[in-house]
Amino acid sequence: MTSNSIRILAGNSHPALARLIAKRLGTDLANVTVAKYSNQETAVTIGESVRDEDVFIIQSGCGEINDHLMELLIMINACKTASARRITAVLPCFPYARQDKKDKSRAPISAKLVANMLSVAGADHVITMDLHASQIQGFFDCPVDNLYGEPSVLRYIRENVPDWKKAIIVSPDAGGAKRATSIADHLDLDFALIHKERKKANEVSRMVLVGDVTDKIAILVDDMADTCGTLGLAAKTLMDNGASAVYAIVIHGVLSGKALDVINNSVLTRVVVTNTIPHAEKKKVCPKLDTIDVSAVLAEAIRRTHNGESVSYLFGHAAI
Repeated sequence: MTSNSIRILAGNSHPALARLIAKRLGTDLANVTVAKYSNQETAVTIGESVRDEDVFIIQSGCGEINDHLMELLIMINACKTASARRITAVLPCFPYARQDKKDKSRAPISAKLVANMLSVAGADHVITMDLHASQIQGFFDCPVDNLYGEPSVLRYIRENVPDWKKAIIVSPDAGGAKRATSIADHLDLDFALIHKERKKANEVSRMVLVGDVTDKIAILVDDMADTCGTLGLAAKTLMDNGASAVYAIVIHGVLSGKALDVINNSVLTRVVVTNTIPHAEKKKVCPKLDTIDVSAVLAEAIRRTHNGESVSYLFGHAAI
């Protein structure tokens, strides 16, 4: 006899976040074993019945990203063939989100390919957070809930940044201007913009500040920090222009390559990331890192989806 209850499954990308979400929902993670054969094929074993259940599979796009994506696809398909009533892929950080357009000749639109693979595998619904470009939702034929980390960021600034009313919100590039102005408006703060020129991918050559940051706490906001080259240069530019301190708040802290060395050697006071991507080990070698927990937002989205309630509440600034 089935109860159409919530079943939370987790891959190997971020088990700590999955446990936090399950705890907030008052349930346990389903018994799933994800391993590799000696030839590196991914093997998934679901150790309990999911027939006619509401299944949510949590897998973030980080670490060994291709292996984790394959794990997710196989888990979705395993649940589909096991007669799950509905399968929701929960991707706190959407993989390949930066490859969302054809920006040069013969460039692939890999985010669309990932969307197609999730649909073909059997996903009925997708929950994600702060997509690199909101238009990625249009790559899917199934419903997509793109949750925002902005309410959590606003709360962090109010509670943890000293004299935040004397701060200024700064976007490290033109692409993030809309996000930064939204935060500035809600906090009733001024806004500044940094224009960056790139010689090649992941390498910034020059930065120009637009706006006045003299004697103000500058708060850099962005959706993703990868090698942190941009954040390090932006912080230096802001301090050179008279800022009293520089904070950086990003939703997805990829922190790859020499990112931790860049942060430790930079003038940044603190770099704040959400736990859409695991970074507990990185905090041990980078004391400037701080964490915003978004498990409450994801858990509430899962609960509302399961109960057939509106998720739009989570998009507002009253959320959490």
